[in-house]
This record gives sequence, C-alpha cells and structure tokens, in this order.
Amino acid sequence: MPMDSHDHAREPSNGREHHVHHVLGAYVDDELPADQAAAIAGHLTVCADCSAAYESTLATVATLREGLVHYSAPDTLRVRVRAALRDAARADATLPAAAPPAPRRRPWASRWAAAAALVLLSSGTTLVATRAISGARRNDAIVEREVLASHIRSLMPAHLTDVQSNDQHNVKPWFDGRLDFSPTVPRLDDQGFPLLGGRLDYVAGRPVAVVVYGRRQHAINVFSWPTSAGDVGASTAASRGYNAVHWRAGGVEQWVVSDLNATELAGFAKLLRGAR
Repeated sequence: MPMDSHDHAREPSNGREHHVHHVLGAYVDDELPADQAAAIAGHLTVCADCSAAYESTLATVATLREGLVHYSAPDTLRVRVRAALRDAARADATLPAAAPPAPRRRPWASRWAAAAALVLLSSGTTLVATRAISGARRNDAIVEREVLASHIRSLMPAHLTDVQSNDQHNVKPWFDGRLDFSPTVPRLDDQGFPLLGGRLDYVAGRPVAVVVYGRRQHAINVFSWPTSAGDVGASTAASRGYNAVHWRAGGVEQWVVSDLNATELAGFAKLLRGAR
C-alpha cells in the first residue's frame, strides 16, 4: 500500500535506480569516491524519480540536523554562583584596614574558597535531590529524539523495513537470532492498521525491534526493547509534525511514532497495549 505523501515507500523500478537509492545517504554526506559521486550526479540529472528521492534525502538530513541536542548549564546554577561571588566581594569590602597580615595568611582567599565550597555543596545537594526525579525524564527526552530521528530515517527510500510482510508469522520469526528478545507482533488489520513488516534499529545504546504498521498513507513505527525499569503508563509527545506514544509494561519499553494524527495514534497504541 502507498506510504505517505512523501512517497518514501516507492520501490525503484530498475537495478540502477535501486543502487542510487541505497547510496543517496552516502552521496549527501560526501562519503562516496569521486568517480561514484560523479556518476550519481550525472544520473540525477536524467532520472526524475532518483532526483526526487535525492531532494527528499536532503530534506530528511536537514530535519535530523535541526534536532541535534545542545546542553548548557541551568540558569539556577548561574544565579547561585553569582550570588555567592557577590557575597564574598561584600565581605572583603567590609574588612577594616589593618597591619599587613602575616605571610601566607589570605583572609580573602579563604572567603572565596568558602563561597566556592558553598556553591559546590549547594549544587551537589540539589543534584542529588533531583536526580532520581529528573534522570528518567531526561533519559526519556533523549530517547524520544532518537526514535523520532529513526522514524524520519525510515521514510527514506528502501529504509522502512528489512522484512516486508503482512503476516505476523513471517515478521515475528524474522527477529529470532537477531535480537536477545522476541517482540510482540499482533495483527491489527481488522482495526484498520495493517502490518507492513519489521526491521532492526539502534536506540538507547542497544539494538531494538521495530514493527511497522500502516494507516491509510501513513507509516507507524513501533519500537520495543527489554528494560529493567518499572512500568509507566502511556504518555504522548509531539515534535515537528510527528506524534509519539510511550509506555513501559512487563519489562518492555515501547515507543510508537508516526505523522498520523494524535487521536488515531493514541487509539492505535491502546489497541497495541491490549493485544497479545
């Protein structure tokens, strides 16, 4: 069935197109030898389908680069540092004039050291107190970016599935021997979500299973991998036109990502959670 308006699931019509589609990522990243790059460039000038796939790949790469994560020190830490430095400066200003101190005695140094120690102690206490609460949330945010990037990559030509089948008895066994767990692959055709296939991916520092479903012209990626973390109910997220649903249950972490509207995707996730 057709995938989405980007026409990412279109199969190349001949061997030459198939080769070009598979090396477009390397071509965009300037990773091909000069002779191969020149051949690809020439082919793109005469093949409308490959040229369209090239433009789609460029757009995908641009989207992925926009999602790169940058971290900076929190504003609260900056405020505490500045306040401690101001307090130390005021304390130095109030010191009475006196005879030069004995050699190696530096009251201002001890005050600055005390201020620095106070900042470090305060920061460390805050981090310890909040780490248990914010650590999992921060990790989920990072994983969310990873699964979103993986979903976008999957929409590039020939990247959606490693095994293409609408039969769960073909897709589920395909993962055997490739992963250290067996993902659930329910059939939801009767509910309007046909199975399209599956693939391997890499998320959260480990190989994961991705089972792919369809809904009209939309692809739905279902990521799953084992986890020792406790169960968490379903939560939703949205970014740059894509929606996601996440939950943990029975020792399995699952993320569902698609450009399908949030209401239908939540309905799909509910079906998936109830399926066996």
